[in-house]
Order: sequence, then structure tokens, then C-alpha cells
Amino acid sequence: MSALLVAVVAVPLLTALGLLLAGRRLPDLVAAGVATLAAALTLELALWAVVEARPWASAAPALVVDVPWVPALGVRFHLGLDGVSAPLVVLTALLGLLVCGYTLVVRPRGGSVPALLACLLTVVGGALATFLARDLLVFFIAFETVLVPMWFVVARWGDAAGSGPGRLRGPAARSDAAYRFVLYTALGSAVMLLGILLVALRAGTTDLTDLAAARGAGLDAGTQVAAAALLLTGLAVKVPAWPLHTWLPPAHTIAPTVGSVLLAGVLLKMGTYGMVRVAVPVVPDGVATLAPGLAAVGVVGILWGGLACLVERDLKRLVAFSSVAHMGFVLVGIASGTPQGLQGALFANVAHGVIAALLFLVVGGLKDRHRTSDLAGIGSGLRDRAPRLGWLLALGAVAGLGLPGLAGFWGELLVIWGAWDAPVLGAAGPWVAALAALGAALAAAYLLRVLRAVWHGPRSGGPAVPDATGTEVAVTAPLVALVLGLGLAPWLLLSLTAPVASALLGGAP
Repeated sequence: MSALLVAVVAVPLLTALGLLLAGRRLPDLVAAGVATLAAALTLELALWAVVEARPWASAAPALVVDVPWVPALGVRFHLGLDGVSAPLVVLTALLGLLVCGYTLVVRPRGGSVPALLACLLTVVGGALATFLARDLLVFFIAFETVLVPMWFVVARWGDAAGSGPGRLRGPAARSDAAYRFVLYTALGSAVMLLGILLVALRAGTTDLTDLAAARGAGLDAGTQVAAAALLLTGLAVKVPAWPLHTWLPPAHTIAPTVGSVLLAGVLLKMGTYGMVRVAVPVVPDGVATLAPGLAAVGVVGILWGGLACLVERDLKRLVAFSSVAHMGFVLVGIASGTPQGLQGALFANVAHGVIAALLFLVVGGLKDRHRTSDLAGIGSGLRDRAPRLGWLLALGAVAGLGLPGLAGFWGELLVIWGAWDAPVLGAAGPWVAALAALGAALAAAYLLRVLRAVWHGPRSGGPAVPDATGTEVAVTAPLVALVLGLGLAPWLLLSLTAPVASALLGGAP
């Protein structure tokens, strides 16, 4: 059954290679159908792997692939599935299926559709390998696999009519957004690699299972702090954490809808997952030393992102800035070093992926219809002009503001709880918790402002537009179900992450 893990990674990557080789010889509809079938198979394999692994029963992964890869360097092709990786593997496979299915009807302009699908599937395959990797070098290689295809998605299929920072518009804005993305993330990866090499050279192994079991044994205090600083800084670029976030709003604004969905729902999760999987268990003393700084960065991101959203007029940029705020909660939960805080971070990580994907699909549909994502351009009265789109937007917004009973609530609650009593934060813990709670209030303010401007108001406040199509309803339906399911039955996710979260913090699984 361990071969399931290899298949989960191989199916999207091999399909991407086939689509790339076929190129324009393959009709767009056929390419979209092949990609959708491959993505559906990937999701089926991912669910099968989770059932076989039973991550809710133990912190130790029941499905493992561990074979020599580069014997001269002691590097092994080591994959494993546990309660931290399982939700992200399923989420990644699901979003891969949704974006491929979306292209069956909505064809992004600007280039070959088979090539676009190849890029999307490569991003999915690379992310799946990242979430399954149990070797530091395998983790790094998988982490980097997504960089170039996502750059192509933004640079080649981005919205040429969109606007970037300052006065950049059209192709210049698209080029600026793509190069910001690749330069920032490449620099972050270089810093992360230095941290990985420092750990590997001092510990004598790159195996994450062995390193996590040792919990920093053999690494002196200075080495742990230096390695933690390099790892956390490099991964913070991908999160993205304030003030390393400036690549995100342009990339989201310019990227096609399918690119924005994967960017928010998958790529941002790779940064926080790396912190939980690599930094927290491998250099625990270093992370504890830097925890107050990490918590401060998270809180500033929460507040800054919320304030930016209060004045933002472009709906796609507003959702991007809200991602900075929501990922700030994840950083605070990781910094807390408490079971509640880490559980909250893991829950908020998945919840944000679901909610942001839903919002970007809806906003993408609105932008296609109105040729703009500006609030004034979309107009008011959406609930009457396009009821299905309006209610999908409303659900995503109220979930994003943390309404009890929806997916966004539990992660933020657990993070605030964990930060309040966090020993590593000391007397600053209650302040961190209070400021994070203030950020949650800001989220309510800016998302209700969006609903007031777009969802409410007279029907005549905007042009007549077609409502959500059957394809759009089908693509968003699984996300709606997850928003409601995780909100009403949070134990579905918490039971998966609880055993391994305790083990990552050095407690009994």
C-alpha cells in the first residue's frame, strides 16, 4: 500500500509531462478532460491513502516509502503520511481537480491551454510531494518544483487588463507580478536551503523522522537559533509573512482564477507546513527563542492586512491582503508552542485554503462578467442580480470573518487561546492574544464592508450579469460543503491533527 504515496505524486506529474509534450496538437477540450481525469484519480488515490494510513489513530505514519536515492550523500526518497500532511494532501488534490474542471468551461486567455494545465498539475504534484516528504533535501526539491510553473501561470496567462502596483497596467503589470513572485520566493528558498544545510551538516542526517525524534539533540543552542532563523525567514516568504508579503497582492491580482486558487489554497500552505514539519520539531529550542519575534510578525500581519483591506477597492487584492492577515493567525499559533495554538494553526491553515479558494472562484467569476474586480465596477445588489454568485460571495465572506459555525472560526479561537497561556511568550502572551482578537474584529469590518458595497443595495446598482453557471456551482459545491462541515464538525480535522501535533511539540502522541 505504500506505493499509493508514489502514485499520488506521480499521476499529476506524469500527466503534466504528457500534456506538455503533446502541446497544441491536443485540442483544448481534450486536454482539459485528460487533466480533470488525472486530477480526479489523484484525489481518489489521496483519499485511499488517508484511509489506509489511519492518521487519527497514531502520530507515526502508517504509510511510508523509504528507499535510497543518493547513497553518496545519505539522501533517501522518504515519504510518509500522518495527521499533519493528510488534510493538506486531500485539500491539494481537491483543488487540483476543481481548477482542472474549471478549465473545461472557462478557458484562460493568453496561451496554450494544454501548457497551462501542465503547469497547474506540476504545481499540484510538487505540493503533494512537499507535504509527503520526510527527508530535508526531498522536501526542498519538491518545494522548489512549484516555483517555475507558477511563474509561467502568472506571466503567460495572467490578466493583461489587470493593474499592478503603482501605475503599471497590462503586460507590464503581468511581468512585474511574475518577477516579484519568482524573485521573492527564490530568495526565500536560498535562505531556507542554508538552514537545511546547517542542520544536515551538524546533525549528520537529512532524515526528518530521525531529526524530529532527536528534538535538537547534538545541535548546540547557537546552531539551533541560527538554523531556526534561516528556516523561519525562508519559509516566511512563502507564507507570506509581513513584511515579506509584497509579492502576493500583485500576483493574485494578475493571476488567472485557477492560478489564484492554487496560490492561496496550496502554495501559501507550503510555507506554514514547512515551519510545522521542519522547524518546530528539528530545532525546538531555536524556535522557542525566536517565538516572541515570530508572534510579533504574525500580529503585525493580522493588523496590517486588516487595515489594508479596510481601504482596498479591488476585490481580488482585498482577498489577497486578507490572506496576509489570516496567515498571521497561523504564525501566532505556531509561535505559541502550545497544543491548542498549534492545533489552531493547523486548522486555520486548512480553513483558509478552503475559504480563499471559494472566494477567488467567485471573484474570478465576477471579474469575467464585469471586466473588472473593482467594487464600484461590480456594483451593488448582487444578491438580486445574480443570487447564486451573491450567496457564494456572502458565505465566503462570513466564513472569512470567523462566524461561529463556519470553518474560519475554530482556528482563530484556538490560536487566541493558545497564545494567551503560551509559556514561550511570557507576559506578552495575553497582549498577543488580545491584538489577534482585534484583528478578527477588523476582518469582520472589512468583509461586511464588501457585502454592503456589493451584496446589498438596489438591484439597479450594477449591470445585469448572468448568474453562476452549472459548472461554477459544481466547482464551488465541495468548498461550500467543507466550509460548513469544518465549522459544524471541527473534530473531523482536529482528530486527525491531535496525535501528531502533540508529538511535534515533544509530548506523548
